[in-house]
Amino acid sequence: MKKAVYLLAGASLLHALPALAQSTPTQTAPVVTAKPQAENAHQEVFSTGVAKGRDRLDSATSTSALRGSEAEKLGPRPLADILRTMPGLRVESGIGEGNANYTVRGLPLAAGGSKYMQIQEDGLPVIEFGDFFNFGADVFSRADFNLAQIESIRGGSASTFASDSPGGLINLISKTGETQGGSIQFTKGLDYGENRFDADYGGKLSESLRFHVGGFYRWGEGPRTIGFTGYKGGQIRANITKQFSNGYIRLHGKYLDDRSPTFAPYFFKLTGTDSDPTIANLPGFDIRKDSVLSPYIGPVVTLDGENKLQKFPLKYGMHPVSKSVGIEAQFEVAGFTLTDRARYSANKGDFLRVFPNTADTVTAFAASQAGAGAIARYASGPNAGQLVPTNANGNGLLALFYMAETRARSLDNFTNDFRATRVWRVGEGNLTVTAGLYKAIQTLKSEWLHSAFDADVAGDAQTAMVNVTSVAGVPQTVDGYYAYGRGRTSKFRRIFDVKYNITAPYASVNYHVGKVAIGGSLRYDSGRVRGQLFGADLEGGRVGLVTQDMNGDGVITAPERSVAFLPLTQPAPVNYNYGYLSYSAGVNYRIAEQLSAFARYSRGGRANADKILFTPIVSTVDGSVADSKDKYDEVRQLEGGFKFRTSNATLNGTAFLAHADDHNVLNGSANRTFRSYRAYGLELEGGYRTGPFSVTAGATYTKAKITEDKLDPTLTGKEPRHQPAWTLQATPQYETELFTVGANVVTITSSYAQDSNLLKMPGFTVVNAFVQIRPVERVQLMVNAYNLFDKIGFFEISQSTVPANGIGTGRAINGRTISAALRYDF
Repeated sequence: MKKAVYLLAGASLLHALPALAQSTPTQTAPVVTAKPQAENAHQEVFSTGVAKGRDRLDSATSTSALRGSEAEKLGPRPLADILRTMPGLRVESGIGEGNANYTVRGLPLAAGGSKYMQIQEDGLPVIEFGDFFNFGADVFSRADFNLAQIESIRGGSASTFASDSPGGLINLISKTGETQGGSIQFTKGLDYGENRFDADYGGKLSESLRFHVGGFYRWGEGPRTIGFTGYKGGQIRANITKQFSNGYIRLHGKYLDDRSPTFAPYFFKLTGTDSDPTIANLPGFDIRKDSVLSPYIGPVVTLDGENKLQKFPLKYGMHPVSKSVGIEAQFEVAGFTLTDRARYSANKGDFLRVFPNTADTVTAFAASQAGAGAIARYASGPNAGQLVPTNANGNGLLALFYMAETRARSLDNFTNDFRATRVWRVGEGNLTVTAGLYKAIQTLKSEWLHSAFDADVAGDAQTAMVNVTSVAGVPQTVDGYYAYGRGRTSKFRRIFDVKYNITAPYASVNYHVGKVAIGGSLRYDSGRVRGQLFGADLEGGRVGLVTQDMNGDGVITAPERSVAFLPLTQPAPVNYNYGYLSYSAGVNYRIAEQLSAFARYSRGGRANADKILFTPIVSTVDGSVADSKDKYDEVRQLEGGFKFRTSNATLNGTAFLAHADDHNVLNGSANRTFRSYRAYGLELEGGYRTGPFSVTAGATYTKAKITEDKLDPTLTGKEPRHQPAWTLQATPQYETELFTVGANVVTITSSYAQDSNLLKMPGFTVVNAFVQIRPVERVQLMVNAYNLFDKIGFFEISQSTVPANGIGTGRAINGRTISAALRYDF
């Protein structure tokens, strides 16, 4: 009800603004367009995370931008793979369409998602907290023909012009109908299973009314062999803009219903030494192209959030559903620029993934579950009922896998951001003052459900479930299921039912005189967190295991004696408030028309959201948090750099020093972390064009360490896991009227697999190539290759040292996939 009230209030205000503006006797301000336009061909206006759109050379910020037309050359890729090509961003993808990991400047990635960087669509967050367990912001966002540009700001004023974004902002900006026309495109995977239609159209309905609408639909198996239709769904987005003499009002909406498979760390051969490991595929399983997913696995048989028996098909994968409606307005009123953005999104969905626990030879694995002489037989697939041979699939391995079904009943989000800006002439310069109020309500209603099964390690979508019995014939599995929980425990069987109510006033002042611009901004975030939690993990006598006949045969077997169960009559409250101050100040000096230098210091915060729930930090008695320092994490950044631009070349450089605190829970384990980090480094980006040839490139050097681990002092002084010293990107291309040919190259150097700093995870380079041919007007044929040279590269390795059995698990990039697309512009 409150969300509806807020949205109606925002709509009423926007409805009143045009009338108020038109009643002003004299309008001296220029017409405000929906997007700031450059004043000349060499000016680059940037509007994300700042008070007012301005030329990048006049702003003391570190920013990057990628046009939608350039993103399209990469092909229909997940958002994470597109963002990996942008300078300064550290992105760990490979998990599928969403739930990738994002950060900048050595800020920690102890868990998944985007904790310190907020992902936005048209200036408002997709969801307030980008690192919700299993539901990162990119789960509910897709790149398609609606995309006009992606802007990113690293550090700087991002901490004061948005909540929970001290590291920076990534803003996906939509087309709004400024250009009349549209496109339709069909994409076909040439060596993998994907079919996709993209379309968009926009233009004027009258002299003062314009619109844009677009979307996509796709279906197919996907980039890895899984043996069923993994991709199915799409999205549609639309907006309509009414232009007035002194501003505009825009309505926009989105409907997303997209299902895609999710990938996890899989098995590979890991030998050699910690400092120089040798990595190779296992026989019968290619880490680049295969998956444990197959038609012979699943469903997830478990008790649901009401403790009722349910079966969740493996095809659920990652299945977000998002319905959003919003309103945006900007007007010049009596010398003030008034801007308001409001959006309500109803978000829900499933996230089903299968990930490994342990693996061993057929004989040893069976014995570990049922004693010496244990027998393993196939429980599903074409060999059901037959003994598993000792050399199964050429690798002779069996494994225990967990299936996790996370159900988001509601991740609904309401956001309203209102600001007023005015420019005064003071002395020889301009004084820009902005004041604003941000309001957000974010719900978190989710269920964590699990089961576990035994299976072989087979590629080509042939993974099959396995039954293990003792030499005396006593079963340890039921139809391949080893447990109806995460192992035979109640761990991680949880319900979250929490609401975050956030209010944040903010203000900024900037004075620009001659070649100098000096500015500062403040923001105060206050949050009200209320709700309840369910789960035996909360302890206090809560029972999380029961005995139940799960297959209905009237016989209770080993897995059915320990069925994970939710203690629904024993909730634990969540009841606390938080507040923190953010600020940023900087100076920019325009040395010459083509060159500027800047320096900035910022402090921002990030509320800890679900990462402190189900930990001792939140009292299970009254829901309070005793220490205010546990409620949010602080990030402090010092940065300075230069920006150089001519008509055909740009070069930007930023040196940075960052300090951050982090409360988290490590992926894949119950290990809670509370640490302080320090990182320093250098960001470089540039571009050059001469005739038909152009190149853009970026390089980021980062040196980071854990300055204090408050829970495990042995890790103090260590380098954070997955933190490469260098991240490099380059996109050279040659473009004529007839064709465009180019490539995007991304390199990351080696890093430690875990915080213990033993096993080195090798660096790798991915080359993505594209060719566009325009044989006749309005028609284009494109061929796109991801991972052209079919390299093996890891974003994650689970082991901290080379294992004695030579079997590792890791999340790898996909192998080579080639697609072709036919496009018609109209």
